[in-house]
Amino acid sequence: MDFSTFLIQLLNSFQYGLLLFLVASGLTLIFGIMGIINLAHGSFYMMGAYMAFSLTALSGNFLVAIVVGVALSVLIGFLLEWALFSRLYKRDHLDQVLLTYGLILIFEELRSLLVGDDVHGVPIPELLSASIQLSETLSYPVYRLFMSAVCILLAIVMYWMIRHTRLGMMIRAGSSNREMVQALGINIDLIYRIVFGLGVTLAAFAGMLAAPVSSVYPGMGNQVLIICFVVVVIGGVGSVWGALVAALLIGLADTFGKVIAPDYAGLAVYVLMAAVLLWRPEGIFRRI
Repeated sequence: MDFSTFLIQLLNSFQYGLLLFLVASGLTLIFGIMGIINLAHGSFYMMGAYMAFSLTALSGNFLVAIVVGVALSVLIGFLLEWALFSRLYKRDHLDQVLLTYGLILIFEELRSLLVGDDVHGVPIPELLSASIQLSETLSYPVYRLFMSAVCILLAIVMYWMIRHTRLGMMIRAGSSNREMVQALGINIDLIYRIVFGLGVTLAAFAGMLAAPVSSVYPGMGNQVLIICFVVVVIGGVGSVWGALVAALLIGLADTFGKVIAPDYAGLAVYVLMAAVLLWRPEGIFRRI
């Protein structure tokens, strides 16, 4: 592997890892703070990708589709938490698995009814469609750099919100002792609704960002769900910082695995997970 190929694969792994982080951070917030095993999280990613496709086709502008899609995702997240997930906090994990599996089936049927079962593409916005020349022999798509920059910005904002704001303090307290926080007069139901809405929006936004570089197709949510659970396990349940580190490690293992040993690339992520769990069974980091 020459240096140019190595650098391109490094940038690709970085971009893939950051996109994974965006999806997995929502999953780790919902699981780590609310204690909900949300098998439907991948469906929110798929929902975002199909929103990007449909809204871009309607408006003719990808950025407008993103803004409208994010607003709809927040609304859907709030409604789902209010109507369904708020009833699961005192139920066991089997009920959570059954409900969220049912949501996967509902989302798939809705997707099939509304958009069909074909594979779709979303055009890259003209403003971001060029490539940037990194050296005399190396260029890289601007859109992929844009994706990485947006994910980094969101990671910083999320870290600042959780660590340095009053809302973040209440979220951290709510993840440790819901009853105590409620006894202090804090509206913990609203906090949980905000956290769930944030988780849904992060997953959907990741799907919107990914749509122009990967096809929009049935079942795409299930594929990303499995790898996101691996991210959460490696990073440590409930740790947003751990999710970031784990997602970047998985991005490196998956991207370079496909280049170095394509026949065994699918195993690289799970070998990484086994190695980390042998070293630290609770994951790399602790809860937020």
